Amino acid sequence: MTAAIAHEPQGRHQSKVAAASGWIGSALEYYDFFIYATAASLVFPQIFFASGNPKIAIVASLATYGVGYVARPVGAFVLGHWGDTHGRKNVLLICLVLMGLSTTAVGLLPTYQQVGILAPVLLVVLRLIQGFAVAGEISGASSMILEHAPFGRRGYFASFTLQGVQAGQILAAAVFLPLTYALSNEAFLSWGWRVPFLLSVLVLVAGYIIRREVEETPAFAEEQAHRDVPKSPVVDALTNHWPDMLRVICMALMNVIPVVATIFGAAYAVQPAYGVGMDKTIYLWIPVIGNIVAVVVIPFVGNLSDRIGRRMPIIVGSLLAGLMSFAYLYAISIRNVPLAFVFSILMWGIVYQGYNAVYPSFYPELFPTRARVSGMAIAQNIGTMLTALLPALFATVAPPGSQNVPLTVGALAFGITAIASIAAWSARETFRVHLNDLGEPGAPAVEKAEYDRLRRQSLAAAG
Repeated sequence: MTAAIAHEPQGRHQSKVAAASGWIGSALEYYDFFIYATAASLVFPQIFFASGNPKIAIVASLATYGVGYVARPVGAFVLGHWGDTHGRKNVLLICLVLMGLSTTAVGLLPTYQQVGILAPVLLVVLRLIQGFAVAGEISGASSMILEHAPFGRRGYFASFTLQGVQAGQILAAAVFLPLTYALSNEAFLSWGWRVPFLLSVLVLVAGYIIRREVEETPAFAEEQAHRDVPKSPVVDALTNHWPDMLRVICMALMNVIPVVATIFGAAYAVQPAYGVGMDKTIYLWIPVIGNIVAVVVIPFVGNLSDRIGRRMPIIVGSLLAGLMSFAYLYAISIRNVPLAFVFSILMWGIVYQGYNAVYPSFYPELFPTRARVSGMAIAQNIGTMLTALLPALFATVAPPGSQNVPLTVGALAFGITAIASIAAWSARETFRVHLNDLGEPGAPAVEKAEYDRLRRQSLAAAG
């Protein structure tokens, strides 16, 4: 038995099927998540909150977006435990069903004008369920794809998880765009905004059928066969892998870039109180174009991380994306739509993908199989929970009517991306470590020449 075989789990590896399942499932589930984000910026201030003070309504609406992230650490503990004890496939099906049902229910809610304070209360409850459900999605899908992928190509295959997430954002905006074109503002605020949420029932059915077909990973199957499935993977992760969990928390703060690009940026551009006055139909195209570029870029960056490592793309992507947030918000402030498109493409579509395309392989590679979903899910969701409170913070420190909004928000964003880059720099490199050795103290890396040989074999086998 060669060293490579001894250190890789045996069994049927469904690399392409697992990647396709992760891609489609993430796209469908994050379609649900992002239509809420879009609506929270564009229409919820007028529909679910008292109209007497538009500034308070904007802050409150963006705060409900953040509330979903508050539930994510709770979901991460529960769903991470489930994924490490009952399998990656099972946890992904649970995530999908909870997300689909809660999102569809948002489309059935009464408005503030109809039921008063009960409307935002119900909205918050459903957002909490959404946050709980999505907590296990990225960690479960990334772990499944990683454990099915051949050695030397884990970065490439795992990147399809985030390519699916970006596709979900495109789909979310693509559903809103025809409605904003076809309907009057009154009709859109009255009933048009409900259509994307009600379509989630179709998302639920399609995603469940697709996810049901993929097999459990060979790594988890080996644990089951050897009766090594842990009883308390969360305790294992917190006790033995807390330094890497802390690193993941700090790196996950990079969620500040999508917050700037798609949440605060939308409110800043289109909400009347800010006075920028961009048409919401035009603004919706900015993240769409950025995400289309990202979908193309992601697998190339994932493949690059298999050649040069995970840390450098994350460090460079984090710092450059933080710097570009200044320029992006400035372009919005001067109502320069072409310039806003250019910086959206550069910041969100290209540079940010140095982080975004690589973390689906880097995060789970920091943990062993027995605690992989738990360790990644808990740490990542704590980090993203912190950044999800940023839209309300940005709207508070740079409220409507304030000066230097791009400078204030851009400085905060850059400082946060610097923290993420330092965390990545402090982590060990993982791309040349065999799967069964990942997360173990002092796990040896395969020599570069041998790694390149094994990688060429994987590429040749894939045709």
